Amino acid sequence: MRRSKPQPIRNKLDLGDRVQVRLIKKRLGLSETELTAIVGRIGNSISAISKEATAQRASIIPQPPQIPPAAVIATVAGSDQAASDIITTEQAP
Repeated sequence: MRRSKPQPIRNKLDLGDRVQVRLIKKRLGLSETELTAIVGRIGNSISAISKEATAQRASIIPQPPQIPPAAVIATVAGSDQAASDIITTEQAP
């Protein structure tokens, strides 16, 4: 007698299945510890895990790039000079 292989439930994450865990980690950009923490807190529903991962990413505020003040001053001074050149060429008939 032949037995069919049991089909996994598509919307539930099985932490025992290494392939499924690897794919979910890659798709959501999570580490192993982050994924297990979310599953422990939320449950094993893939849609709930995806929503929680998105909410975690949205709550992290990215830091603005560190620009040295001299570079900012040089950029502003360069744009002011370019603006004054445009004004003088427009006024000169």
